[in-house]
Amino acid sequence: MAKIWDKGFDANKLVEEFTVGNDRKLDLRLAKHDIIGSMAHIKMLVKIGLLDEDEEKTLQDELQNILAEVEKGNFRLDDDVEDIHSQIEAMLTERLGEIGKKIHSGRSRNDQVLVDIKLYLKEEIKQIKDEVLQLFNLLQSLSEQHKDSLLPGYTHAQIAMPSSFGLWFGAYAESLVDDMHSLAAAWRVADQNPLGSAAGYGSSFPLDREMTTKELGFGTMSYNVIAAQMGRGKTERVLAQGMANIASTLNKLAADNCMYLSGNYGFISYPKELTTGSSIMPHKKNPDVWELIRAYSNRLQSLPNEITMMTTNMTHGYHRDYQLLKEVLFPAIETLHSILGMSHFMLQHISVNNDILSDPKYNYLFTVEEVNNLVLQGIPFREAYQIVGKKVQEGTFTAEKKVNHTHEGSIGNLCTPEIRQKMSLASEIIK
Repeated sequence: MAKIWDKGFDANKLVEEFTVGNDRKLDLRLAKHDIIGSMAHIKMLVKIGLLDEDEEKTLQDELQNILAEVEKGNFRLDDDVEDIHSQIEAMLTERLGEIGKKIHSGRSRNDQVLVDIKLYLKEEIKQIKDEVLQLFNLLQSLSEQHKDSLLPGYTHAQIAMPSSFGLWFGAYAESLVDDMHSLAAAWRVADQNPLGSAAGYGSSFPLDREMTTKELGFGTMSYNVIAAQMGRGKTERVLAQGMANIASTLNKLAADNCMYLSGNYGFISYPKELTTGSSIMPHKKNPDVWELIRAYSNRLQSLPNEITMMTTNMTHGYHRDYQLLKEVLFPAIETLHSILGMSHFMLQHISVNNDILSDPKYNYLFTVEEVNNLVLQGIPFREAYQIVGKKVQEGTFTAEKKVNHTHEGSIGNLCTPEIRQKMSLASEIIK
């Protein structure tokens, strides 16, 4: 099958295999979006007089047939086709004859792949948003359910001050709000139509880019055709940073779970079927799921740097280097979907220990509470600090294991509705 860039001679086979790489496999993810982009482009070509209505109907009907093959999982790239754009154009030409060759007027593979990737990333961002919201809602529910269950807070990995499970679960919920802001930033960058930028310098055809922007559901377009091409790499990098921020939150959540589940802490537990055992130690309940979430999250946090290094020191315009972005970004997106889903699944089955602070080793959690009680009685803070400190040194310190925190965001005032409102405002940008 002749390639759409064929000039009458064959490329060296070794060169061809090297330059195509894994693109054919990865491009299958873009098939639907390439077809949708072509449908919008064809409709615009009719408006500007490069296709007639009968030709449009013929092309649109066949593109619908190909789309149905994609949706049924029957679509494949032929062995001698290098990418998704070549495959679809070749299929149209094979099935429809000369009409199939007309769809490339006014565009390049450069703006085709830009459109495909942006449509694909928008779809993935919406799915990530839904998964983050699902985890957020569960964390808020757990926060309210366990708001009266106290547990130790730590600084420098040392016992510090009273915390609560309500505070702990709620902290991760609000952290996801910050992550949603960065995901929304990626959405804004992706939600710009590059179609019509062609190879990066526009076209002498009178293209109607406003029309294709509306047809494809973009919020706006990348107006400057060079800027549109410069979006390749930047869009992926901004999304990678948003994904890394989510991964950072999941990483810390996983690390806490591993620590709290250990026998030295015993703050939480999971059903035995959600943990793993040892080959020689019968008592073990290992947090393998959380350990893998922690590791996958660490790997995701390297993604922005990897994409940055791949797109550094290149002049404006298209470079083949960009092809490799798909190899790192697409699998990373699947990883993020997986660990968001597994985090939600695990937390649905978490049990908390409601009697942690009965252990005397947590008595010193309440030294600050006692200092504050003395201050409320009129004793200056520094003097109250010394009084309590002396009791600690003498081993005579005792305190009632109760807290009276009322300010916003504290143990007794979790501000769950306010955090929910913050998330609503952050997530509504992605639609």
